[in-house]
Amino acid sequence: MSSAPTENLFRLPGGLRLSAHKRQSANGQIFDVPVPDQLVVSLRQHAGNAATPIVNAGDRVLKGHRIANADGAFSAPLHAPTSGKVTAIENRDVPGRSTIAVPCIVIDSDGADTPIDDPSTIANPFDTTAEALRQAIGDAGIVGLGGAAFPTFAKLRQATESGIDTLILNGVECEPFISCDDALMRNHATEILYGARILMQALSLKQCFVGVESDKPEAWDAFTTAADVDNNEQLMMVKVPTIYPSGGEDQLVYLLTGREVPSGGFPSDIGALVHNVATAASVATLALTGMPLIDRIVTVTGDGVAKPGNYRVRFGTPISKVIEAAGGYTEVAQHLIMGGPMTGIPIANDAMPVVQRCNCILVTGQSISKTASSEPERPCIRCGECARICPVRLQPQQLHRAHTMGSRDNLEPLGLRDCIECGCCDLVCPSHIPLTRTFREAKAQQQLEHYERERAARARDRFERRQQRETEREASEAERISSLKDKASRDAIAEILARKQRADD
Repeated sequence: MSSAPTENLFRLPGGLRLSAHKRQSANGQIFDVPVPDQLVVSLRQHAGNAATPIVNAGDRVLKGHRIANADGAFSAPLHAPTSGKVTAIENRDVPGRSTIAVPCIVIDSDGADTPIDDPSTIANPFDTTAEALRQAIGDAGIVGLGGAAFPTFAKLRQATESGIDTLILNGVECEPFISCDDALMRNHATEILYGARILMQALSLKQCFVGVESDKPEAWDAFTTAADVDNNEQLMMVKVPTIYPSGGEDQLVYLLTGREVPSGGFPSDIGALVHNVATAASVATLALTGMPLIDRIVTVTGDGVAKPGNYRVRFGTPISKVIEAAGGYTEVAQHLIMGGPMTGIPIANDAMPVVQRCNCILVTGQSISKTASSEPERPCIRCGECARICPVRLQPQQLHRAHTMGSRDNLEPLGLRDCIECGCCDLVCPSHIPLTRTFREAKAQQQLEHYERERAARARDRFERRQQRETEREASEAERISSLKDKASRDAIAEILARKQRADD
């Protein structure tokens, strides 16, 4: 394995140097949260279509047992996080931007944690075809564990269709407070590199960058040690400067390759594919043990929790049980969010389950977010600070103006869909305008309008098809009646001719 100097990287536009608060949790250890008595596995915890359950209430399952199939190409199957009994399939509240309850599979643990009898290990991944590896990764339900939970199989398929030449492993954990990837890299660098090589085999690639933030020396050293064992020159270590949001997918691609992802596009459009280091570790776990994706490492931190740290958690575990494993709440605990202070999502209550997107549980006695100012909002003074700091080169003040004035047709040309909701503009705005919240609401409104348009189009299509069927049915009936009339006329003429013939005879 080789390494590239930081000065050779391309310069990221905008961005901020934020005060890190990782020391609370980044002690290098990973603790296991005990399997709870009951797990609530959301069918809609990954990006794309919700999974379709293939079990029923009353069924018994083992750890790793498939309990839901992917619904189409842009989805992922789900597996039982432990052994036990399916007691219900019902709507439950789960963490997310939507407050609507989603369908979940409820499993009561039997306490044995018995795994499936015959896990599908990959005996020799480097003698396995790329297509077979991709299918195995898809069957294991592996998704991106950086926060988006994008189905890995769909990402691999899209990359192969686009003809990429570069794989990038993302170990740049730039959000303050979060250190789960740092802990993973310190403890499982060998597995991550093994997973990287399998992903390269699945993509038929010969080049992989491993990006690690410059403030993670222990992780860098762990990779260096693992590289001596791996001894693979196709893997290149790159130290990335500690600038937020350098860990964003598009931003990391630009830093390492100088290629800019087109508006509304994907890194695969410019020949690159990005996977989180935790995703690579999950691929390695699949190859070595045959166990599908059933857990993840979660940072539990903040002044509102007694024992901040990194914890391995089964999906479906109630957040309250994770907090309990972390020593419980402190007396200052007031706010609970999933994710970091910049892009995190408020959690209504700790009865909600841990989902695949949950990389951090932040408990704090202060404001719930760095981007939520306690100061009153004032009119925009057009200072341009938000535009200067925007990592995707947008004009946030113009987007905000278009949204507040109801000029929705202008939002798309101004690049609303390219906003990564990083919160940088909120931090520098002297008028304390909640820009990120505004853009998030505008996106949600656009999605709702898009959904309504699609629903109206489907209704119109159904109506037109029904009208066409009725028209065809009426035409067929008219043709049948006409045919009967013609037949009756022919029969009547034949009868007259027959009578005339008999009279002549």
